[in-house]
Amino acid sequence: MDPAVQAQHKLFDEAVRYFQQQKFHKAQQVYEKILSGPSKELADRAGVHLRICQQRIARPPQGAPRSAEEHYHRGVAMMNLGHWDEAREHLEKAKKLSAKSDFIHYALAALDCLIGEIDSAMAHLKAAIELRPENRYHARNDEDFATLQEDPRFTELLYPEREFPA
Repeated sequence: MDPAVQAQHKLFDEAVRYFQQQKFHKAQQVYEKILSGPSKELADRAGVHLRICQQRIARPPQGAPRSAEEHYHRGVAMMNLGHWDEAREHLEKAKKLSAKSDFIHYALAALDCLIGEIDSAMAHLKAAIELRPENRYHARNDEDFATLQEDPRFTELLYPEREFPA
């Protein structure tokens, strides 16, 4: 292999290490050196990574959530990824900041249902419905509550207009 191409490969490996460490400024400098090397294929790959570095540098990392809404959105995102503990942490912080927000209670109910905490799910869903009765209709068709479909407490909560035997 041509020594110049070998050197270009070595630079590419170095740039990838910086990139993986999220040291985008250093990675950018190394990728720029690779662009002028003899291997067009490596130069093209470096160009793609270089653009990503530039985007990451231009867009600073997201800060820690501060408001109830930011914690709520982060919690729902973590829930969608299956990161239950992190989801709970953010949703609980959101609830602490805004205890009267029905959507936070609803999200906590969904999370509890997904992880099998049925009593807690019912309590949060009841709170969400008390704060905003329209949540009753959303929960009827929400897949997150599928495991509650057979629970009589769930049915009574979502269909209060029906008569249930004592």
